[in-house]
Amino acid sequence: MDFRIFTEPQQGAGYNRLSRLAIHSEALGFDGFFVSDHYHAMGEINPRLGPTDAMTTLAGLARDTDRLRIGTLVCSSTFRQPGRLSVIAAEVDQMSSGRLELGVGAGWFDREHEALGIDFPPLKERFDRMEDQLSILELFRITPAESTFDYKGKTVALKNCPALPKAAQESGIPIIVGGGGPKRTPNLAARFANEFNLPFSSPTDFELQANRVRQACESISREADSMVFSVAQVLCIGTTEKELERRSAKIGRDLSELRENGVAGTLDEARERIKSFQQLGVSRMYFQVLDEDDLDHVSLLSELLDEFTEVEENA
Repeated sequence: MDFRIFTEPQQGAGYNRLSRLAIHSEALGFDGFFVSDHYHAMGEINPRLGPTDAMTTLAGLARDTDRLRIGTLVCSSTFRQPGRLSVIAAEVDQMSSGRLELGVGAGWFDREHEALGIDFPPLKERFDRMEDQLSILELFRITPAESTFDYKGKTVALKNCPALPKAAQESGIPIIVGGGGPKRTPNLAARFANEFNLPFSSPTDFELQANRVRQACESISREADSMVFSVAQVLCIGTTEKELERRSAKIGRDLSELRENGVAGTLDEARERIKSFQQLGVSRMYFQVLDEDDLDHVSLLSELLDEFTEVEENA
């Protein structure tokens, strides 16, 4: 399995905290470091530093790290004009020497749109925008550098668009689509995504949604095994109950709720949670770290995950 760190900068992390955590995660051997794409805190506004811009953050991390895969879970299509996102993503991929992965979503948090004056259309139109964005990212990937393309979608039209700049990755920037929607989400994942991600769900819910994605792949004659299946889970682990209570209190979450809905609890509990997803075909896990200053927390997770690496190496 691949193991990645996932952060929520809109809660007030600020760039320096994120960079320090990313460098620490890279030193520990994690596969990737990902950020959400939000402009407004969830719950009470955190007085620390306010939100960061996801793509700006990734540009910085591209230069601060050497090996980590970096990316978004996920870019909201309401924030990013499709052509501009394609240009920005290619540039960040170049800056990272080909380490960018791009999660794309429809957007859902109405409060941040209201706060910043960003249009928040009905759900169907948001999914139409997402489909247009995925289509244009694909056209940037497959159109030769010396050519241009036209595109007329449901929400946007491009005319005589140069397919530049090109990503550093020859096969293009890997695309991640995720979510629990029963129809359109699986279909978009099957058509466009290298990876399907289900965040903050139980193994049972993951199995149901993964089966929908596999069926959507089969409906267009795509091999389901060509898709990476991943999950994101909030992290709160410790060696003692006192340590667990301290960490859960720091992030403002109830420990019993975390145990039910995340990779949380003792190391034994966390180990079993990871295994439950692994047994269902999950090959990549994103651990949501909500206290970016707690580097010891990530170090403890790394020690636990060493067991999984050793098992795979000895298999």
